[in-house]
Amino acid sequence: MASNTANERVALIASHLQKVGPSLADKVCIVTGAGSEYGIGRATVYALARRTPKVIYATDLTLDGLQELATDIEQKHPGVKCIARAVDAASTQGVTGIIDEAMKDYGRLDVFFANAGIASGTFLQGEDEESFMRMMRVNALSAFLACKHAGEAMKVTGKGGKDKSGGSIICTASVAGLRSGAGSPEYSASKAAVINLCQTSSFQYAGTDVRVNAILPGLIETGMTKSTFDYARQKGSAHKIGQLNPTRRYGVALEIAAVVSFLASEEASYVNGQAIAVDGGLSASLPVVPGRFH
Repeated sequence: MASNTANERVALIASHLQKVGPSLADKVCIVTGAGSEYGIGRATVYALARRTPKVIYATDLTLDGLQELATDIEQKHPGVKCIARAVDAASTQGVTGIIDEAMKDYGRLDVFFANAGIASGTFLQGEDEESFMRMMRVNALSAFLACKHAGEAMKVTGKGGKDKSGGSIICTASVAGLRSGAGSPEYSASKAAVINLCQTSSFQYAGTDVRVNAILPGLIETGMTKSTFDYARQKGSAHKIGQLNPTRRYGVALEIAAVVSFLASEEASYVNGQAIAVDGGLSASLPVVPGRFH
């Protein structure tokens, strides 16, 4: 696929996703890792807002850029409250604090997108105990805390107009959590843990209508990958990015956000305990020579 054709396709998809209508009326949502300008978390705040929930808590480790995001959301989507908060998503105090605030002010919690995460480009011998545990803390512990505490809050009824238990927890994993080839050993291990946490947690909440799913992005242009994309563009090889998947292009954050917002809504009421790859088909095949075994 030629580069300009791929870019036109991305623009068309983005335009289509902007038209998604409301399906989160009266819901209370929390998003972690929303600070990056090019990130999946920020794109998801916009995608959720188009479904008109009551409130979205947009959080990250610091407030950098979050207040501007909240203001923009409220201007573009009147009736949707967006609240910026600094939250350590890998801290019990941080996670319970933002959940308690939502419960105190709105009486309910319906959606928790555990998206906060970090990545590395190291090889096995370049990693150590400290780097491994930091990766597990930020990526896997944050997902564990979301599953544990958000799920309990989602079971609470009788407040905020919520008359039955239920909610949706979505955690950002990665195709790197499935097998080798998409990330460093420590990063891949942390994302494998996220996948398993979502699967096991879904059964912990059996019968409560609290759903837990993992989203597995493939090669997406985000704040974490932007340097790679910028380097490729400088070299004139940007058209080669993503050519190993059958869609023959990379993805954009809005495409991940669209799936997250679907999982957040009642439209996905029977989707539970799943690891959903959004990777252009990359994880669908064993390695093959391009052009062979169509």
